[in-house]
Formats: sequence, C-alpha cells, structure tokens
Amino acid sequence: MNSLDSIENLFKKAPTASNKKRKLNIAGGPSEIYKSAKLGAKGNPGENGGNATIFHSENSNDMVDHQPNAQEAPDDNDDDEEGRFFDGGITNSTARILDYLDTQDGEEIAPEMIDATWIRKLALSFEKRISKNAELRAKHENDPQKFMASEADLDAGIKDLSILSEHAELYGDFAKLGCVNSLVSLLSHENTDIAIDALLVISELTDENVDAEQAQWDALVGALIDAGLLELITQNFGRLDESNEADRNGVYHALNNLASQSTIAEKIVQEAALLSWLLKRVAIKETPLTQNKQYAAEVLAILMQSSKDNRKQLIMKDGVDLLLRLLSTYRKRDPLKGSEEEEYMENLFDCLTCLVDEPESKQKFTEAEGVELCLIMIREAKMSKTRALRLLDHSVAGNQAVDVCERLVEAAGLKTIFGMFIKKQSSQVVEHILGILSSLLRLLPATSEARIRTLAKFVENDYQKIDKLVKLRREYSSKLAVIDAEKPSTNLSDQERQAAEDEWLSKRLDSGLFCLQTIDIVLAWLIAEDDGVKKRISLLLFDRDENMLLIKATLQEQLEAASNDDEDGGPQTKEMLLTLIQYLD
Repeated sequence: MNSLDSIENLFKKAPTASNKKRKLNIAGGPSEIYKSAKLGAKGNPGENGGNATIFHSENSNDMVDHQPNAQEAPDDNDDDEEGRFFDGGITNSTARILDYLDTQDGEEIAPEMIDATWIRKLALSFEKRISKNAELRAKHENDPQKFMASEADLDAGIKDLSILSEHAELYGDFAKLGCVNSLVSLLSHENTDIAIDALLVISELTDENVDAEQAQWDALVGALIDAGLLELITQNFGRLDESNEADRNGVYHALNNLASQSTIAEKIVQEAALLSWLLKRVAIKETPLTQNKQYAAEVLAILMQSSKDNRKQLIMKDGVDLLLRLLSTYRKRDPLKGSEEEEYMENLFDCLTCLVDEPESKQKFTEAEGVELCLIMIREAKMSKTRALRLLDHSVAGNQAVDVCERLVEAAGLKTIFGMFIKKQSSQVVEHILGILSSLLRLLPATSEARIRTLAKFVENDYQKIDKLVKLRREYSSKLAVIDAEKPSTNLSDQERQAAEDEWLSKRLDSGLFCLQTIDIVLAWLIAEDDGVKKRISLLLFDRDENMLLIKATLQEQLEAASNDDEDGGPQTKEMLLTLIQYLD
C-alpha cells in the first residue's frame, strides 16, 4: 500500500449507525474481499450461474475496478529511504495531501438535507442502477466481466438505502416511489450476493429499534408484503446453501425479516411452503447446534404465538408429533446453560404450548404420548421440568381436553403432580399445578374411575392437600389485601381512571390473583363433591373467623368478568361458576 492510500484510509468517513447493523462476517484475506466472476480454463462462466460476486466493505462506496492479470501501477512518488524517514517523516505526496486538508479547515461544509427531494434523487439513482445491470446482464449473459462493474454499482446502491432506517419519516415516500417493489424484486436476482444484500437492507429498515410511527411502519411493511416479500423469502430459502458462509448469513437475514415483521403473521399462513421450511429446518440434526437452527425455532414460536391460523396449519402438518420428538432429546439431558441450544429448546416448548391450546391438537398430543413425555421430564427434574409442567397445564385446559386429563391419571400422573404440590415450590410451579388440578376437577366425568382417584388424592393423609390449599389461599389473600387497599380513586377523568385501573389490575395479578381464583375454584369443586372435605374447609376457615362467603365472593368476581365468547369457552365457564356458587350458600 502506498502512502496516498494510507492517508485516504485514515480520513475515510466512519460508517453511520445504520451500517453497523448485522454486518456479514466475511472470511478470508484482502485478496478475497473483491470476488471477480469465476471463469473456467476456456473463459466460460463457472458454477455460480455467471454471477459476479460482490465486494462487501464497511463503506459501500469503496468500489474498486479489478481486471484479471492487470499489472500494478507504479507508485506516483518513488521516494528513497532518506526522503521517507527524514525531513519530517512523510513523503512529498503525503505532505501535499495534508496541505490541502489544512486549507479546508476553515470552510464549513453544509450537511446534506435528507428530505423528500433527497429520497426522490436516491430512488432515481437506485432504479437506474437496477435497469443498467439488467440490461448488461441480458446483453452479455455469457460474459460476466461485461456486467461485473454494474453489479458492484447496484450493490452500492442497495447499501445506500440503509440510511433510511434513521429517517422513518420518509418510509411513506419510499413506498410511493415504487422503490420497495424494486428492492424486493432483487431477492430474485441471479446473483445471490445481491439478494442477500437486499435481505440485509430490508432487515435494517424493519428493525424493531427503528424509531417509526405506526403509520410509517404500515406504509413500509404493507408495501413489502404487497411486493411478494414472503414468497421471495421462501424461494431464497430453497436456493441458499448454508454450507457457504455468505448464504448462511443470507438465511439469517431472511429469518430476521420474518421475526421483525411478526405483525403480519396472519399472512404467513397463505405461504404454506414457508411454515413447511421452518418445520423442516428446526428438525435438521446439527452438532453443535447452529444459530440459524435456533433462529428458525424462534421465528416459528413467534408465528405460533401471533396467529391462530398458523397454529392450525402447523397442527395439520403433524407439527405436534415432530415437536414432541425433538423435545424428547431433553428428557434425560440438559443443553448447555446460556447456549444457543438452551434457547432452541425453550422455543420448541413455546411452539408446542401454543399448539396444545387449540382443540384440534388435543387428540394428536395424546396419541403422540405427549402426556407421558411431560411426566418423564417432570420426574427427571432436568432443565426441562418447569417447561414440561407448563406444557402439561396447557394441554389439560379447555373443554376438549377430557381425553388428555384421563390419560394423565392413567399414566400415574396424580402421584407426580400431588407429590410436587405438597412440597415448597416457586410461584410459577404452583400456578401450573393449580391449573392442572382445576382442569382435572372440571373435566373428568362425574362417575369415572379417574375422577374418583383424583378426589381420593385430596382426602388421603388426613386431608393434607386440603390443608395446603387453604394455607396457600391465605398467603395469596394477604398479598392481595395490600394491593386492594390501593384501589384507584373515582375522582379521576375517564382516561386517568382507566389507566389507574389497568395498573391496579396488573399489580393484583402479580400478587397472585389468578392463583387465588384457581384455588377457590378447586375448593368449591371439593366442597360440592365431598361432605368430609366441606367440613374440613369450614373448620380451617373458622380458625381465622372466615367462612365460605370468601370463596363465593371470588367466584362471583370471576363470573362478572367471564367472557361471552363461545370460542373462549365463556358460556361453559359461566355455567360452571353459577353451579359452584350454589354450593357455597
């Protein structure tokens, strides 16, 4: 490197904040930074489909024309050692550069205005680069050297768009000018390097850290979806080879686009191939587990949490059975704490927990021995224990979960669940255990053997579990009493009162409102079922000058808040609460 190059590098403009996001990690030395088109011995294009690969640099404008076998130009100034190391230690050419910079110190350089006029100019330049590259590619299809420079120019134009992430107010103009369509269309470019850079820029523009208003988001994301982003992302998953580092990074950026645009999860169901690819990707065996496999599981979890239609699609694709098989790996071993694999396991649990909330999944979960797997994980007490308990809690909930509840009893699950219940547990574990007990009492048929066995567990050992329930009720009730004393004043405006009530309800939930309500439902069921249990509960409440009216008040509060939506099981819940309240009079 000559001295002139050193000084130019020294004064290069530092990359902006937007350019620092998600940079591709390109391996190799300086000779690999600019990759020319691969030609065979006879001058034919190589296996890359006649693609000119792109020079990736920290500054997208630093593009260099490269000609094969070209001789290096001699230095402009062939200074001898004495000239270099004496007389100030710099060459004559370097001195001239510094003199020029000194003359510019006093001049103020006006910053470039980034506004509607600027975006129009940028859009025009971007469209011209696309057109020029397409024209040269069509004209010189079999001679990549002829269109290589236009490809590098197009790559620079794509990267120039990343600055928009700092100016979200221009998203609407960007979409109206048609640039979004052009940018998305580059995902189908013959050169995968171009497609990968387009994915990266889209990822930056839709990053969650971009300071954009909802209308600005809607304008950009709507235009991206209308331009066929989801379909083209799916196509790129099919053509990118993850054994290649650049392609592997391209897959990562594509996944990042899906994760950052979870608000359009409902539209994912229309791209069934995308869900199939994600399901296939999380199942690929890898040692060690890669970032893309973990990210695919994370995206799948986001899509399952965001869309009922997506959940139904995955159930139809036998997602319940596949996820259970993937999770079975962790029944007797733990992933390394803090690793990609631990997060991968958590995402699989999140996916499956979302699926078992759907009525269509209950039978599939039972047939795939999901109950048995959860019980094994709980008994083994590995890292998966709490997550398996949560999954079991969700699987037995809902009016269609009768078979799941019966399977839990048949699989000797009562011993496991009640054994955990009598021991000291975290509040999260207690909440899931109470949820399971409530579901068993609500759904097991009245005269079934499973229900009789469940009731027997509550009365064994001199009502040990009843004593624990009442003890827990007092603990949660004491915590809630402190919060209830802070009930918002009625002397507030409607908006202020609503905000205060929302905050108050949040505090009540954090203090154990849900657990208290679940305990009272369990106690009410036991009171209605067994006279001996009723006497025990009455005695325990009387010790604190309390009575059944406390339980009735909690059930009445739940009745008033119950939904009327058939899909949420609201009417059935109301009917149950009304029936239980009658036994508390």
